[in-house]
Amino acid sequence: MKKTGEPYANWKDDGDYDAIVIGSGIGGLAAAALLAKHDGHKVLVLEQHTKAGGFTHAYSRKDWDWDVGVHYIGQVHHEGSMLRRLFDEVGDGTLEWEPMGEVYDTVVIGGQRWEYVTGREAWRDRMHLYFPDETQAIDRYLEQVREAIGGARTFFAEKALPRAAALVAGPWMRRRFLRHSERTLGEVLDEVTENPTLKAVLAAQFGDHGLPPSKASFVIHAMIFNHYLGGAAYPVGGASRIAASIAPVIEAAGGKIVVCAEVASVVVEAGRAAGVRMVDGREIRAPLVISDVGVPNTVFHLMPEGTPGRGALRATMQSTARSASHICLYVGLDATDEELGLGRSNLWVYHSTDQDGDFARYLADPEAPLPLAYISFPSAKDPDFANRHPGKATVEVVGIAPYERFQQWEDTKWMKRGEDYEAVKDQLSRRFIEVLEREVPQIAGKIAYSELSTPLSTRHFGNYDKGEIYGLEHTPARFRERALRPKTGLKGFYLTGQDVCTAGVAGALFGAVLAASSILGRNLLGEISRK
Repeated sequence: MKKTGEPYANWKDDGDYDAIVIGSGIGGLAAAALLAKHDGHKVLVLEQHTKAGGFTHAYSRKDWDWDVGVHYIGQVHHEGSMLRRLFDEVGDGTLEWEPMGEVYDTVVIGGQRWEYVTGREAWRDRMHLYFPDETQAIDRYLEQVREAIGGARTFFAEKALPRAAALVAGPWMRRRFLRHSERTLGEVLDEVTENPTLKAVLAAQFGDHGLPPSKASFVIHAMIFNHYLGGAAYPVGGASRIAASIAPVIEAAGGKIVVCAEVASVVVEAGRAAGVRMVDGREIRAPLVISDVGVPNTVFHLMPEGTPGRGALRATMQSTARSASHICLYVGLDATDEELGLGRSNLWVYHSTDQDGDFARYLADPEAPLPLAYISFPSAKDPDFANRHPGKATVEVVGIAPYERFQQWEDTKWMKRGEDYEAVKDQLSRRFIEVLEREVPQIAGKIAYSELSTPLSTRHFGNYDKGEIYGLEHTPARFRERALRPKTGLKGFYLTGQDVCTAGVAGALFGAVLAASSILGRNLLGEISRK
């Protein structure tokens, strides 16, 4: 698997960069590509990990490879969709997508299954079939989703406006969206139905944003639900193809992606960003610096005390906590997807319909039943996997994992955390395998390799202090925060990625569009949509 990016130890600074991007997740890479493509910016992207891509990178063990954060992406298999146009824009149309088929998600509760099928009317008809006494509730839910997402475009567009324009137009542009973001998913479900099973099925995708119904803002769930309603797809060749497709666009304008390059702080001179200081003390100069490492890392690691704008971002963190952390079991199989009859649909396996209660009990007691296990079949989704690994297949099982449960080992080194830590991992692995073999029984006896990642893995590879995977959590309070926008109080210093917009690959990509639009003073989304 070819790596994207040049090692910092080998890189020679040829100077004269127009911008420096800290972090190579999709938000950082896409912002760099948009600046390069739309204004000829020469951009240097600095990544502390050995691979570029952030949560879109992949890794290999023996005869398998796995993606660490991309399980499916909605809308990209429709060439006219805005998201497909954005991927084509930042990757020059070189990234291919494989549709997942009619069923992209399957909800499992107590052995019973409900399928999420492609297309709004098809999904509606299928739910009517499952819940014939709840047809009005299902229709009301779809209407609530339509109304909630109706205000999203102007809400997020306002974030890219100059401050003077935002003061005038902002209240109107934000009002409709905020009316729905103030409600939780649980409140909306309580309004449309009293049926606990239907509520659980409608809430099933909440793992895609990390908060159970009583805590999640309704708008984040509505946007994710709508994002997948037209079906989903997977990058051909695996998630690492995302970074590989964007790199040439950055390089065509003279830019570089450099890995193993850890930034210590932003250099501030005369009240504005002037470059970055690396952990080895080296300074790299540029008049524009963009952070793709999330608000907590930006505040506590990049912005020196007293830096303009730091206080506003610090205050945001007082009302908006870090998002959930997770564990993931990476499974390698000694058989193909075809031989085992593995489909492409993800499985959302819940302990019961009491999703909030199950989560609360598990957070309080690690021996409580697992509230959720999300099972994904990446090799089945990628038609190129068999070319890379003939005769093999992969599965991933993801679950909730509070960081505090692993905090005692945070000062240990990766792969050398001790026997107690390995014992905890072994126990969690066994619990996940038990769920996996129960729900996908044909896998039994075919598991040749497994490896469990914990929040400390995310901390080590992603540099997120508490192992958070979705940036700041998506509560109603998050969407009130005015500091979550590209432009900071420090001149020449901007934010990109999911904290600017919303969670996930699509949210981080749109965050990049907002960042580049704010920097250039242009509506790039409009320009791209008119191509």
